[in-house]
Amino acid sequence: MSLFSRLTIGFLVVLALVSGVSLYALQTLHRFDRITRSILENEIRVGDYEKKLSDSLLSEIRYERKFMISKEEALYREFQKFAGDFKSDIDKALAVADRGASKILNEIKRGHDDYQEIIEKERVHIKARQNYPHAWYKAEKDKVTDEMFAALERVKSYRQMDTYRKIRQLADVGAQAWQTALIIVSASLLFILLLSLVITRSVTKPIGALKQKTREISEGKFEGNLRISSPPELRDLAASFNSMCHKLNDLEKMKADFYASMSHELRTPLTCIKEGTGLLLEGVAGSTTEKQRRLLTIVAEESNRLISLVTSLLDLSKMEAGMMTYGLEKCALAPLVSKAVDEIGPLMEAKQIAIETQVAAELPPVKIDRERILQVLRNLLGNAAKFTPRAGKVKVVARSVNDGVEVSVWDNGPGIATDSLDAIFDKFQQGKSNGGSGTNGTGLGLAIANQIIASHGGKIWAENQPERGSTFYFVLPS
Repeated sequence: MSLFSRLTIGFLVVLALVSGVSLYALQTLHRFDRITRSILENEIRVGDYEKKLSDSLLSEIRYERKFMISKEEALYREFQKFAGDFKSDIDKALAVADRGASKILNEIKRGHDDYQEIIEKERVHIKARQNYPHAWYKAEKDKVTDEMFAALERVKSYRQMDTYRKIRQLADVGAQAWQTALIIVSASLLFILLLSLVITRSVTKPIGALKQKTREISEGKFEGNLRISSPPELRDLAASFNSMCHKLNDLEKMKADFYASMSHELRTPLTCIKEGTGLLLEGVAGSTTEKQRRLLTIVAEESNRLISLVTSLLDLSKMEAGMMTYGLEKCALAPLVSKAVDEIGPLMEAKQIAIETQVAAELPPVKIDRERILQVLRNLLGNAAKFTPRAGKVKVVARSVNDGVEVSVWDNGPGIATDSLDAIFDKFQQGKSNGGSGTNGTGLGLAIANQIIASHGGKIWAENQPERGSTFYFVLPS
């Protein structure tokens, strides 16, 4: 049998054993979950409500007795408040209690209604200033409240017994699961051990060589010098590794040539055009007409746009190739937010856009490349300024979250179409607004932001706001 066949059969058997163990574990966990959920949702919650009921009843009795002595309505209102709490809590307890506890709770509820009725009758006598049998009313109230307290004790006893029964059931299930799992796991381990002994001799050495070669490739060493003679599958894999190394060497050379060509063939001429246009606008070559100045201004702006596009393409290509280097250091995020907001300020003022910044007082430091994160903030704020209408609003918020620091940029522009929320982070993709129209741009800014945040171990996404507008979020781990 070939190595592939042996591994396939062995792994299928292991898979069958693991699947059996997993299915049994899932079944056992389901039983545990059902019993535990019953304890948490019924017994513990009923116990909490039982204590609340007891406290509310004691408060009722206290204020009822004070009222009977002083006849002050304020005390009666306090009595009614606790009576309302009692009724609310007993209804909540009935909603989660099982049949046995519900029966006792219904007795308590009826007893409480009787207690309320007695109080109301006695209150009528008090308000009418009539003589009435005080002793009889007191005896009736004591009788009803004693019965309610006794019933609450019965609820407590019932709950304790039911909890004990379920815990015993959990123990039995656990003991049975332990025995069965021990047998299955022992058999599985024995089989896996035997399988390992059979194939280790023919696999260990070539796998080690492949591992070493993989490490060398990850370090940028692409020498195709891997030599493995057997087994046939690993021999062919070694040949593929050598071929891959040769192609990676060629690709590295192509990338280096591409970056050099892009830098020389595009950026240098564009810079010359930009500088030459600037000199013409300054009148170095003689005076220019107003129309000529307008045309030269357009050329200058387009040159800047092309230089920015080339720079973005180079950055994105480096990021996708894993060649972008990041100077990561622990630093505060708040100064970067302030700097980005200050830089975008003139554009916001030109469009009369109100920008609000909310930065939490104590943000934890994050490990970032300052310039790259500043680039992300500039892209997001630039998009917000671009798509926010005149006299609109933009809001930047930075706050701590469980797994790091979250920054959001909100604007009250037209928003983003729902089907574009994910695509806008792909290169050359430009999202449509909720009105359906596209936007002008290269479609690289958000793709670069996505690459930068992902390289920092964070995540970035966009959401639409129901009241119009959109919010871009990114989270950086602290």
